[in-house]
Amino acid sequence: MILMLTTACITLFMPAKVGPQILGHFGWIHSFSLLTLYTVPTAYTAIRRGDVKAHKRKMVLLYFGAIIIAGGFTFVPGRFLYEVFFN
Repeated sequence: MILMLTTACITLFMPAKVGPQILGHFGWIHSFSLLTLYTVPTAYTAIRRGDVKAHKRKMVLLYFGAIIIAGGFTFVPGRFLYEVFFN
């Protein structure tokens, strides 16, 4: 949990190199960092309250949004991992 929050904070300082930019720095991929910064603390408070259903829903949202979708975007042409795996 702490590592996901740390990674989300660090990625906000990385400029978007692919696609349209917002404010000359942020891209659409940064919205997944914001999703993580919102979802992790609210999921933590949900499980502390004993609301397992809400915690599960938030963790599934985080998994698909921040890991599957954002991870898929790392393989877009022009990104570093695309160059590593496909060139």
